Amino acid sequence: MTKTEKMNDFIASAHKVLQVEADAISSQIKHVDQSFIDACEKILDCDGRIVVTGMGKSGHIANKIAATLASTGTPAFFVHPGEASHGDLGMITPKDLVLAISNSGETAEVLSILPIIKRMGVPLIGLASAPESTLARLSSVYINIPVTQEACPMNLAPTASTTATLAIGDALAIAVLNARDFDEKDFARSHPGGSLGRRLLLYVEDIMHKGDSIPLVTESATLSDALVEMTTKGLGMTGIIDSEGKLSGIYTDGDLRRTLADRVSVDIPITEIMTKAPVTAKADILAAELVTIMKAKRIGALIVTDDAGVVGALNMQDLLKAGVL
Repeated sequence: MTKTEKMNDFIASAHKVLQVEADAISSQIKHVDQSFIDACEKILDCDGRIVVTGMGKSGHIANKIAATLASTGTPAFFVHPGEASHGDLGMITPKDLVLAISNSGETAEVLSILPIIKRMGVPLIGLASAPESTLARLSSVYINIPVTQEACPMNLAPTASTTATLAIGDALAIAVLNARDFDEKDFARSHPGGSLGRRLLLYVEDIMHKGDSIPLVTESATLSDALVEMTTKGLGMTGIIDSEGKLSGIYTDGDLRRTLADRVSVDIPITEIMTKAPVTAKADILAAELVTIMKAKRIGALIVTDDAGVVGALNMQDLLKAGVL
């Protein structure tokens, strides 16, 4: 076989696998029925956590479904059915709900923990492709996920069946998400380390420079004084405050370039060359909102104020470091 023929075989194999798995997912649409609705209602009514379990490949899918539920507003975690029989069943409380996954519905490790779950009165949602199975019979709600063909050429390795099960798990999570009116801010609270979390949870006060780190000079300062303050504080600008501590102007690196072009003396009063009534920000607005303002105004730094006066300062570099940009 030539290299070209081998490459063509790879591509043909990939196309076949993707088509089989796509067909497996699309075929589930007609099977989304009352049992799916009942499962969603059980999840919404649960006062505890959703405990997702499965063995082997189904266990990996169960783990992913638990993670998706947890990140979309439904407290959930994965329990390995083998470990559950050796102590981990203690993680499950009467307020919880168990979601068990088994393609055959007869996985021994899963079935072994069902009697205890039933004795606890814990609702059980079963996901399988065998409506006559033990799992289906013992489930409070059973969702049938029929898959007639695996992507494996021997029709043995769980491929299309696990993909279809994962899709049903995603469908459950998103249906419940919608019912809870779960929004971007809720999602961000579950993902504070991600870029979305930083955009939706970081406020200006969280990243602004405060106290002695704020570049400020008084109205009596000269350009020379302002340059020293700008250099010391390193924010590319300085605010100018009046005798009451209120902001009366700002002087930036851009202003400096224009000043140098005009060959102005460094002894000139800063009030004569500062930008009056500059753009400012409030500490309690989202940092992401400030990015939009600064880009629209085409400014790289600003002073943060409140009714009492100046409370902070920041520039685009601060926003970049915070991961907001």
